[in-house]
Amino acid sequence: MEHPEHSLTAFFEHKPYALPKEQKQALLGPHLNNLKAWHEAHCPEYTALAQMQSDFLTKLASGTDYERWVQELPLVHVQLFKRFALKSIKDEEIYKTMTSSGTSGQAVSRIFLDQATALMQSKALGHIMTDFLGQKRRTMLIIDSKAVLRDPKMFSARGAGILGMMPFGRGHTYALGENYEPKLDLIIDFLEQHQAEPLLIFGFTFMVWQNLVQKLAPELKERHLKLQDAVLIHAGGWKKMQQLAVDNDNFKARLKELLGPNLKVHNFYGMVEQTGSIYMECEAGHLHVSNFSDLIIRDPMTYQPLGCNQTGIIETISALPLSYPGLALLTEDMGTILGEDDCPCGRKGKYFSVQGRIPKAEVRGCSDVYN
Repeated sequence: MEHPEHSLTAFFEHKPYALPKEQKQALLGPHLNNLKAWHEAHCPEYTALAQMQSDFLTKLASGTDYERWVQELPLVHVQLFKRFALKSIKDEEIYKTMTSSGTSGQAVSRIFLDQATALMQSKALGHIMTDFLGQKRRTMLIIDSKAVLRDPKMFSARGAGILGMMPFGRGHTYALGENYEPKLDLIIDFLEQHQAEPLLIFGFTFMVWQNLVQKLAPELKERHLKLQDAVLIHAGGWKKMQQLAVDNDNFKARLKELLGPNLKVHNFYGMVEQTGSIYMECEAGHLHVSNFSDLIIRDPMTYQPLGCNQTGIIETISALPLSYPGLALLTEDMGTILGEDDCPCGRKGKYFSVQGRIPKAEVRGCSDVYN
């Protein structure tokens, strides 16, 4: 059996959102088929799960040959990574163990990576991000503290997010001090000094709101900053934002008001269980599925796959998990597919929105653990 790493190399020959439906399926389908067989041969828990779900998923599947086959991929609920050591590699091959974030007392997901998986996830993330940031590194402001990289309680979510984004920036500057207090003068001086340059600002959603908007609004208004070529990438933390009655449109509008109308703001949807295959928000406000991924919306009661403009549980499918059986994940989020291959931004592939957590689903913190 060929190692699925070999069939992944073909994905990097195309821009991440360039393939229309039929061409993408022709690339993704055979790779996923090989990936499924690989995990069934190397992970006993995944094999047992596949056998248990086979008849049930087959009865639900509908659509084209590709759609039916993808809908029949064994579903791995994200909670299973908290209860079992799911891996398709030997212990001595483990290169890195990623953990999800969680509030105090909660179990965390453990994701076991070998070197090949870690490399492919990093390459895929870079492939996706350059579609939004360009090829050149940008001067980077990180809305966090350098201490987060030394804090084992925070490193799993925020530290990994920072390290993942750092290769796209240079001159990395941290906006928060050792005790997570905002360095107000440093932030203002940095933005003023570099406002004419290509900038990258990165942080988790609530931390960006708290430190750039709530604590700096008066000073930023006085400076009348007009960032010329700045991109702000943010993710997570929407639970707290909802409590503040701040939605995605309000978030963008307020930041553009303070930092200038040319500021580009992109949210993304992703999870540690499928690192690398993130879903970026485009200029039209839609989350996009890249060539490395697919996405299914399932009815929360029957698990029947749903069509466009129907809301249900998000199932994310990734070509990247080589060392652990994370190719088809049942999340705890609700979402809606809005269309495919026809987004106003021009990117091909499915695009969708996320409505929030399934009622009573376990809270999974990212920046929500930051106070």
